[in-house]
Amino acid sequence: MADTRLELAITGMTCASCANRIERKLNKLDGVTATVNYATEKAHVTFPPEVDPRTLVEQVEAAGYGATLPAAEPERAGAAEEDPIRSLRQRLIGSAALAVPVVVLAMVPAWQFTYWQWISLTLAAPVLVWGAWPFHRAAWVNLRHGAATMDTLISMGTIAAFGWSLYALLLGTAGRPGMTHPFELTVQRTDGAGAIYLEVAAGVTVFILAGRYFEARARRRAGAALRALLELGAKDVVVLRDGRETRVPVEELAVGDRFVVRPGEKIATDGVVDEGSSAVDASTVTGEAVPVEVAPGDAVVGATVNAGGRLVVRATRVGADTQLAQMARLVEEAQSGKAEAQRLADRVSGVFVPIVIALAVGTLGFWLGAGGGVSAAFTAAVAVLIIACPCALGLATPTALLVGTGRGAQLGVLIKGPEVLESTRRVDTVVLDKTGTVTTGRMSLVAVHPADGVDEDEVLRLAGALEHASEHPVARAVAAGAAERVGDLPGVEGFRNHEGAGVQGVVDGHAVVVGRERLLAEWSVHPGDALAEAKRAVEQRGHTAVLVAWDGEAKAVLAVADAVKPTSAEAVRRLRDLGLTPVLLTGDNEAVARTVAAEVGIDEVIAEVLPKDKVDVVARLQAEGRVVAMVGDGVNDAAALAQADLGLAMGTGADAAIEAGDLTLVRGDLLAAVDAIRLARRTLSTIKGNLFWAFAYNVAGLPLAAAGLLNPMIAGAAMAFSSVFVVSNSLRLRGFRATTSTAARAGAEPTAEKVPAGVA
Repeated sequence: MADTRLELAITGMTCASCANRIERKLNKLDGVTATVNYATEKAHVTFPPEVDPRTLVEQVEAAGYGATLPAAEPERAGAAEEDPIRSLRQRLIGSAALAVPVVVLAMVPAWQFTYWQWISLTLAAPVLVWGAWPFHRAAWVNLRHGAATMDTLISMGTIAAFGWSLYALLLGTAGRPGMTHPFELTVQRTDGAGAIYLEVAAGVTVFILAGRYFEARARRRAGAALRALLELGAKDVVVLRDGRETRVPVEELAVGDRFVVRPGEKIATDGVVDEGSSAVDASTVTGEAVPVEVAPGDAVVGATVNAGGRLVVRATRVGADTQLAQMARLVEEAQSGKAEAQRLADRVSGVFVPIVIALAVGTLGFWLGAGGGVSAAFTAAVAVLIIACPCALGLATPTALLVGTGRGAQLGVLIKGPEVLESTRRVDTVVLDKTGTVTTGRMSLVAVHPADGVDEDEVLRLAGALEHASEHPVARAVAAGAAERVGDLPGVEGFRNHEGAGVQGVVDGHAVVVGRERLLAEWSVHPGDALAEAKRAVEQRGHTAVLVAWDGEAKAVLAVADAVKPTSAEAVRRLRDLGLTPVLLTGDNEAVARTVAAEVGIDEVIAEVLPKDKVDVVARLQAEGRVVAMVGDGVNDAAALAQADLGLAMGTGADAAIEAGDLTLVRGDLLAAVDAIRLARRTLSTIKGNLFWAFAYNVAGLPLAAAGLLNPMIAGAAMAFSSVFVVSNSLRLRGFRATTSTAARAGAEPTAEKVPAGVA
């Protein structure tokens, strides 16, 4: 049996060291692989069938934390989501109100009235006991399990500062009436029995509570994109049963059910249109602003909005199988992973706390041994404990991933995991599948070549009417192109289909024949020199040539082909701007491939490649030393997407391709590939920036604290600020904007010359 994957909701974590400790504890179980995310408070666990999920919960509880299996999670979701932030806010407000007078009195000697120190003690005690209780509790739990975390440093530092102050007040000289001492940022060698540090105990507690509160609130904001994604779907649906409309909860919808979508309503689930036609606004799911026209036979996606007429849709996927659910799953899985840089940070934070405690003890011993005085030694040691807390290290990657992947989901870019971010930086070559990626993947009427004296609109009206009665892809392309150009098409009499050759019939009293040259020859109709030359030119470009004749004369040549997507040329240019070399890969013939490549600005073309050989092409490019990204949409691209260093799957394509890709582009637009790489690179640079500042802060702060150059309260403020800075820096990713085409920005409809694609 295959390994099982589940997600545990973790409670009681207060820092990255906690997450690291739970992760190590779970990974000690045979066959278990676990990743614990401090920012999302989730553990993603893969375990063999012989391991009972309850054992995982017991292992987490043995480490001193709480865990909840997925089945039980809904019962606690509402309260668990709100309570930690509300509790933190209450502690922060109460502690700040008590601590501000203590800090002000310590900082302004002129305000130090008689017995001010005892008032400070009265105000600071509740802050240390009640306000800092979460830190003390976490430190005690970890101590019982033989571990030390960042809470250990905070608890030790604040208790030491308060304890020393009690000693100085009760047994030393600090409690005498009229005692004053100045607030200084540097440590002077003085008698410790006369110094109190109540402002340190109270101030550090408030600063760290503030940091934790803003972290928790920012994590909720960062995860808002995923929650919004999950809430996009419809809540109920009108189902057709026995010819009657019945409104039921969307959970009761089954595959094969037919349901009604009225104008303005959300489409309840993925399906195929059975009746009606309309424009569908898919911007919530794909990021595409322009509504898509749908008719019977067209696929629609759940959570999109019916902007026009009444539709009857047959459900094809429901529940966890829908595109929306798959998007949410991909986003959450991506947020739970760890980039290479974060794994290094985790290892550092795992050993950091014991080292810091040793350093604090060493600092205390050094100052005492050097004759610096008890006060100076104590102050430096407390500052070391407080400034060293590496909270920012634990938040650096998760917060950036939360915001980056959430923003990507809003823009129709799904990043499967943090490892993908590392790949986007190294990629230098992007291989583009042609059909469905660079081109639309649908046959279109791209040109009309009428004979001398023949009206082009008349050609389209008669040929379009006849082809409208056929189901052949080429016929549908001609009919659609004609209807778009001339409007309503006349009726057809005596229609007849000649398999593989064309069609014939009577339109407006004219005997019309549309198809290959051999069909016209059967009716003794032959194109003149001009039309024969036009036909050769069409075929040389790789187009499909369709001849039109009526009343015994050849009247025109139609060119049908797979058109290049309007934004493909601009997307290729922008990929070049990102430092990537584009390569066109197709199973089509060389002439067609070269035409498409010239249209979009690609120099390197690999054509006439069988589907099974696409993976070999990617491997060959990699063997040449290139780092390859592959963009594709078909089942035949899945292996190549998996082989590539970075696979970008068009979300409008096959499920197999989407599964094989590292990034999924929900929009069927090549500009989405540009957005995906830009967003991934920016998220990675944000992670690296976060880690740099977190490391730099500790590296710079520890020597200053050990040298006695930092007041412990200033150290606490700086430590809290570093965590808030990291989270705020990550939240800047919410401002990432999608690439818009030049034509769209100009307010024009994007256009491009239609070119062939053939059979890739």
